[in-house]
Amino acid sequence: MVVPQNIQEALKGPKWKEAIMEEMKALIGNHTWDIVESPKDKKIVGCKWVFTIKYKSYGSIDRYKARLVAQGYNQEKGIDYDETYASVTRLEAIRMLLAFTCHINFKLYQMDVKSAFFDRYKNEEVYVEQPLDFENPQYEDYVYKLTKALYGLKQAPRARYEGLSKFLLEKGFKRR
Repeated sequence: MVVPQNIQEALKGPKWKEAIMEEMKALIGNHTWDIVESPKDKKIVGCKWVFTIKYKSYGSIDRYKARLVAQGYNQEKGIDYDETYASVTRLEAIRMLLAFTCHINFKLYQMDVKSAFFDRYKNEEVYVEQPLDFENPQYEDYVYKLTKALYGLKQAPRARYEGLSKFLLEKGFKRR
């Protein structure tokens, strides 16, 4: 199976088209953006589609995945964002989780998170262009003002970390 290199190629295949529509439905359903007039004083970040094939552990195709990502490499530190963050899991944390689940006889499951960055609002104002072939004809010169972080943005991992931290603190966990 060939992975499409652009949106035009992907839209020709029914499975890829279905994956694209699933991604757009998730973005819209999670209220990831508001459509607004293009601001004159803000940089507009591009966006692009990334396509992958997910495989099951024994090699057969599990699903076709389309992800709309912001072209965050256009962003400049201090202008478009203040801080980046690379989420890293320490081996000690994994060991502690496994030991704790064994101690209290919990079942531990692995899961695939389809939209990890949709869960938290961002701190900065970020505007992205409408995705190619998905432009709203009523609002041709408009852009999306993000209300939630999008893959590819420099500040997206920080937003996810802050959201998870807030949730855990509200549930009674303590920071060391």
